[in-house]
Amino acid sequence: MGVVRHVVCAMSGGVDSSVSALLLKRRGYFVTGVFMKNWDSLDEKGSCTSEKDCEDAYKVCQLLDMPFHQVSYVKEYWHEVFSNLLGEYQKGRTPNPDIMCNKHIKFKHFYNYAINTLGADAMATGHYARTSLEDEEVFQQSQTPALHALFRDRFEVRNAVRLYQGADRLKDQTFFLSQISQDALRQTIFPLAGLTKDFVKKIAAEAGFHHVLNKKESMGICFIGERHFEDFILEYLEPRPGHFVSIDDGKIMGEHKGWFTFTLGQRARIPGQRDAWFVVDKDITTGDIFVGPTTNHPALLRDTVQTDRFHWITEEPPAELVHTQMMECHFRFIHQMLLMPCTVTLNLDGSVWITTKKPLRALTPGQFAVLYKGDECLGSGKIVRLGPSEHTLRGVRRQLSQAQAARDLERPPEPAS
Repeated sequence: MGVVRHVVCAMSGGVDSSVSALLLKRRGYFVTGVFMKNWDSLDEKGSCTSEKDCEDAYKVCQLLDMPFHQVSYVKEYWHEVFSNLLGEYQKGRTPNPDIMCNKHIKFKHFYNYAINTLGADAMATGHYARTSLEDEEVFQQSQTPALHALFRDRFEVRNAVRLYQGADRLKDQTFFLSQISQDALRQTIFPLAGLTKDFVKKIAAEAGFHHVLNKKESMGICFIGERHFEDFILEYLEPRPGHFVSIDDGKIMGEHKGWFTFTLGQRARIPGQRDAWFVVDKDITTGDIFVGPTTNHPALLRDTVQTDRFHWITEEPPAELVHTQMMECHFRFIHQMLLMPCTVTLNLDGSVWITTKKPLRALTPGQFAVLYKGDECLGSGKIVRLGPSEHTLRGVRRQLSQAQAARDLERPPEPAS
């Protein structure tokens, strides 16, 4: 009889992680369930369901006769995720804490705890995603200590693990996994890779997991939950009042409490204004938020963004991009948005320019540009710069046309032949 391998499963108290643990047990693995506490509800006024979630996770482990542990990453979450979130808002950006939470908490601190403290052979999560390794192959990879030399051992042969979309494309979560490290991915199992959400619920019902089956999907900020955003963020950032300004004519439309309470594309509920206005731009030096009167105002439409240094899942850019400096692939910056065809240009500093085939609405600094080639998630980079909007380009074209018309008027008439 072969050795039973040890897998640590991240347990959230939800149906996905519960079924993941069940499936691992059915495959014959020795499974340990671990619940992470990452937000201290005593730190703020909102409600927190972490205690109930922990109880639900523990009940599943009891039903499955699995060891159960709790770990706290409250300090790590504050310093590596939430502080970054506040800093991004102060810079006028709109961050994605879910991506950063996976990068720093689940697939760094939790991964190290599972492998190094609990001595597991692999970790597992309830994400809808898959890798190029079958789960059994995770255990066959020879683990070598990280090399600290400037260059890798030229004789080291180690095929990169690739990240692919899960079978349920509506629930696919590779978007949120696009910043995790190659080492963590190499020792991670996604038991739900080939399943749909409906089938996962069916498995949970048959297993008697009724206490997790009917829970609401987790919403809001990762590990913090669903809140009234403006009230929540103003508990941590000082109000910075400013004006709502019409992008079309510069007219002041009203006042706001801080640019960080708004993101591009959202409806701006301006006191005294009956008509809908939408945030199209922000100026953090003046505190002005520019608004437009239509949801698809030209000031919201752009086709170009630049990222910071891009994080490639395989650690290296695709060979095609390295050789030609350009590559055709697909792009999204919001989970579940349709994948859009784009052209990627690689810069010398590791950042990339992404140009989409048609202008997109509300491309937003601070969000992550996630790239796909077929069903493979290549990685992501934080959007740090936007190309000109359709509104700006129309203005430039209008000025050029007016300048040309003025030059034509000044030009002396051609002499008669």
